[in-house]
Amino acid sequence: MRLTENTRTLERIFTGQRILPVLSIQREEDVLPLADALAAGGITNLEITLRTPLALSAIRLLTAQRPALCVGAGTVLDGRQFQSVLDAGAKFVVSPGSTQELLTLGLDSPVPLLPGVATASEIMMGYRLGYRHFKLFPAEVCGGVALLRAFSGPFHDVRFCPTGGITTRSLPSYLALNNVMATGGSWMAPAAMVEAGDWAGITRLCREFASTD
Repeated sequence: MRLTENTRTLERIFTGQRILPVLSIQREEDVLPLADALAAGGITNLEITLRTPLALSAIRLLTAQRPALCVGAGTVLDGRQFQSVLDAGAKFVVSPGSTQELLTLGLDSPVPLLPGVATASEIMMGYRLGYRHFKLFPAEVCGGVALLRAFSGPFHDVRFCPTGGITTRSLPSYLALNNVMATGGSWMAPAAMVEAGDWAGITRLCREFASTD
């Protein structure tokens, strides 16, 4: 079982970067300049969501041409998608929720799985199998900072990456929690700036967010 090794890998990934861009790629020509803009701002871990048809090709492109980046795949819903992102070269996998299928696949996966949870029962399902890192989603809707504080009691050795509805205003409150290893969102790469090709602006935003880390 590779879960213990994958847990250590997740810890290494997020030790130096506690902000995770969650990106939905709309145009293929944006992939490399967007990644370069993020990297120039100090963001080298990123998540490409499977919410658009370009996701897998974007992961393959970045894996081939920007190997120094740690490119993960998000919005993975089932075993078929899990295998497709592994084949594309994703270095970690993120799901919005937890299923027995995904949790089982993650036990022996060559890369870490960050399963999504919103309740104590979902955490316990993963915890029983050995998972200690989870994505909290949708963070703001399901309780946000208050929920994470409550989870820190019974799940004292669990750490979270909350995403969903977090704003630049609420970001510092999340990052201040001991059980938050990273926070995901799209604030450092707003859709309007990507569409306009404002790569310098995205780099500037990344540097600002990195200073709150």
